[in-house]
Amino acid sequence: MNSAAPSTFIAACIDAIGAAHVLTDSHDTAPYLTDWRRRYTGSACAVLCPSTADEVAALVKLANQHRVAIVPQGGNTGLVGGATPDASGAQAVLSLKRLNRVRDVDPHNNTITVEAGVVLADVQSRAEAAGRLFALSLAAQGSCTIGGNLSTNAGGTGVLRYGNARELCLGLEVVTPQGELWDGLRGLRKDNTGYDLRDLFIGAEGTLGIITAAVMKLHPQPTARVTALAALPSPHAALDFLSLAQRHAGPLLTGFELMSDFCLRLVGKHFAQMRYPFAQAHAQIVLLELSDSESEEHARALFERLMETALEAGLVEDAVVAENLAQSAAFWNLREHIPLAQAEEGLNIKHDIAVPISRIGHFIEETDAAIAQAAPGARMVTFGHLGDGNLHYNVQAPEGVDARQFLAEYQSTMNQIVYDSVHRHRGSISAEHGLGQLKIDEAAHYKQDVEVRLMKTLKAAFDPLNLMNPGKVLR
Repeated sequence: MNSAAPSTFIAACIDAIGAAHVLTDSHDTAPYLTDWRRRYTGSACAVLCPSTADEVAALVKLANQHRVAIVPQGGNTGLVGGATPDASGAQAVLSLKRLNRVRDVDPHNNTITVEAGVVLADVQSRAEAAGRLFALSLAAQGSCTIGGNLSTNAGGTGVLRYGNARELCLGLEVVTPQGELWDGLRGLRKDNTGYDLRDLFIGAEGTLGIITAAVMKLHPQPTARVTALAALPSPHAALDFLSLAQRHAGPLLTGFELMSDFCLRLVGKHFAQMRYPFAQAHAQIVLLELSDSESEEHARALFERLMETALEAGLVEDAVVAENLAQSAAFWNLREHIPLAQAEEGLNIKHDIAVPISRIGHFIEETDAAIAQAAPGARMVTFGHLGDGNLHYNVQAPEGVDARQFLAEYQSTMNQIVYDSVHRHRGSISAEHGLGQLKIDEAAHYKQDVEVRLMKTLKAAFDPLNLMNPGKVLR
């Protein structure tokens, strides 16, 4: 890109969408240049804020003409630096926040069509107003956007029953790297007419094109939800309990979250109002939820039979069932406050991994032992979505050790221990956060050469000028 390109590109963008929506002042651009974890800070020639898909297409065409790389950004809540520009100052951030319209709610088709900048919580609210459930749910739902959820194939707490973002999406509208607008908003459950372009863009983190709208699946609102906390002696017992719960509840089982004892001790330490839920310590706690379309009485009766069987089998050591919505919310708050408690405790080494569900107990035991040997006293904050094999497997510095020093000394070692173990168990080093710029090298190391070559072939075919979010997912 020649030195005149940024200024002429910016002038052309102003002509296309108006000066008010082309941000160049450092005060205005700053919120878009640092990722949520404050791990990465970049620079940009401009932050572009279009309000329609046609405006996005026009801006991408200008980027092609002037050879300016585009970094798409939604709510900027990602955890791997996938929406942060590099330090060159030559890239442009394209924010999709102004594409925030709900285009259609179709209760009969059980779909909602939304633009990429619609906040996840707003999609949930619009679905609820129509008597439907939008099942994607995660901690950042008050600020993350549908476009970002799809670009990272977000998971969350409902994957066990409803699937992740890919399973919840029926159609997309996408601006290609050449600035063409593909209207794939068909809302069909069956469409066997060639390559599945939709699934290529989902999870691609904006490297193959820019998602501008989507048709998302809705489900009937459950009549009742029953939530409980169960105490267990080990991850192996938790797996047996999961199998038992699936046999008893089938598709009514919509949540099954695993939390280690230390996770909840950490929450209680930093949030005094959130007390440890049991009278004595237990190695593992499971938060489980049933969603019933029949009645609360039916759900509670099923729950009681499940718990009675689990207690008799010695899988569950203790349990408490939420008596009302407030108590159910309190149980979920315990789970959602684990990352916040970690942040209060200090810097930590995070891993978002997945292994086959049947291997979770062995993975935790083996990897915990390897970490304890490499860094005696390191504290494990292990929690996540047991029902779909996704663990947030985080390493906290030993008590009294400077966290920043611990990270500097052990980050690389801990990553290798964890990722090698994941690889042995045929898992993934990124379950729901994506690769961004954080995990590019590790992904290339653990993926087969043929897999990396195929990905690079796709990238080159879709984006031969490498202007779509370069430096993310692939080198």
